Amino acid sequence: MKRNAKGIGLAIIGCGRVGLFRGEVAARHPAVEWIGIAELNHNRGGDVAARISADFVTTSHRELLARPEVTCAIIATDEHLHVEPILAAVECGVPMLIEKPLATDLAQSARVLKAIIGYTQRFRRKWLAGKEKVRNGALGDVTMVTSRAFMNRLVAIDNYKRTNDPATISPMVISGTHALDIVMWYLEGKQPVECYARSVDKVLGPLYQGIDATAGMIMCADGTIYHLNISWALPVTWPGAVYSLEVGINGTHGVLTIDDTHRDMVLAVSAPQAEGYAPDQSRLVDFLGSYPPGDMALGELRGPMREETDSWLNRVSLGLSTQAATAAEAHNRLMLTKALDLSAKLKQPVKLPLTPEQGLAAA
Repeated sequence: MKRNAKGIGLAIIGCGRVGLFRGEVAARHPAVEWIGIAELNHNRGGDVAARISADFVTTSHRELLARPEVTCAIIATDEHLHVEPILAAVECGVPMLIEKPLATDLAQSARVLKAIIGYTQRFRRKWLAGKEKVRNGALGDVTMVTSRAFMNRLVAIDNYKRTNDPATISPMVISGTHALDIVMWYLEGKQPVECYARSVDKVLGPLYQGIDATAGMIMCADGTIYHLNISWALPVTWPGAVYSLEVGINGTHGVLTIDDTHRDMVLAVSAPQAEGYAPDQSRLVDFLGSYPPGDMALGELRGPMREETDSWLNRVSLGLSTQAATAAEAHNRLMLTKALDLSAKLKQPVKLPLTPEQGLAAA
């Protein structure tokens, strides 16, 4: 641990919702001395720059990264546009915080060297408490895990509208990776050796050539089984603003169940509320807390994305440790999600680990 904080010159590449959220948190961090942003949409860039009092704004990530003030970077572009700014930042040798997934292509993912990946759920008290119990052996040897993730289809529609190639994204790669990362984080040290999956596309297939849901199993070398499913085609009027998750973990000496469905806080209104990534006028009931970044309260973002951003900035300025995912872990999660998609496509088991060449077949 460093006793004196090192000043930070922060580059934020991509200024959508998440770029703005992280920028607002960074603007309040005492070690951040300079902020520059790069956003392709000039008007959006100017708006975000004003809101966080940025020192520099451009439409070019290379122009931003070339600035002498830059000492670290946040990559918050659309998922399928991560790789180019990531590799540019690698060339500059600056530490990065990258929104998940690391990439949508396995070969490109393998090119990234050192980075920390934005899996915000690792920063929530609920998942940390569970991690500690599994880590200290309270359950004995974990033998089976089940996870079920449900998502409002607004997220899927937003993702498919923002890409010209729907084959590059899927519910497993874009959103199922949250649940998969938590479980694999809990199963630290276990080696996946095979997976099997099936997908359905009756809702998003006709509209966007997309996938509704995927269910599958991951088998580990020691016999541990992980059964998982993700559906991001639930109706727009489903109360979850974004994400709900249930996890069950069985071990030789105990069991742990985690309800993260957010049904403990239900909001019903006559006028639509701006909850979630893509608010919709027809939604009048919300499960509060189901928006993964957190919640806006008293003019500030509260929740895991704020804590994760602060933790990363503390790591850069003070050398403190963080439980954020490493690039190697993020690459592993992308490999597993691509393998599940490939298994669903081929309708047969897939051996793990998946190679980048095999990953291309999943698209």
